[in-house]
Amino acid sequence: MTENTADNTTRTPTVTTPEPTARQRLGYVLGRTLPAELHPWVIAATTGPGATRRYATRCLIPLIPILVGLLLIPGPWIIRTGMVLLLFLPFVYFLLALKNIYLRHRLVSHGLDPRRLNATKQRRLDQEQASYESRYRSAP
Repeated sequence: MTENTADNTTRTPTVTTPEPTARQRLGYVLGRTLPAELHPWVIAATTGPGATRRYATRCLIPLIPILVGLLLIPGPWIIRTGMVLLLFLPFVYFLLALKNIYLRHRLVSHGLDPRRLNATKQRRLDQEQASYESRYRSAP
């Protein structure tokens, strides 16, 4: 009888970063710092995929009641829409312009190296440069 070697292989456990509790996450969203054991989660949340989306969502949600309140002011719809756009468009512009400053502040407030914010971008640029050089700068 032959043994199936796939059944005998040892599986290495996947290392997962601990996630904050709901209370800790709410505190993080409101600006509090998390304990040191959650620093890997903070790094992933700040520099990982979806960081810009999470940052924009976190900043835009408090603005929604104000915009809805402006839409409820009596008057022509064009005036109400104009008030909302005059507040919303510059807010989004500055929100995105100051994204790196805010995310860098989040890292510094947790005692982490702010250069981690650019590490992912630099890695991607290095990969693109290597891909370009391998494609177009072949050895003669």
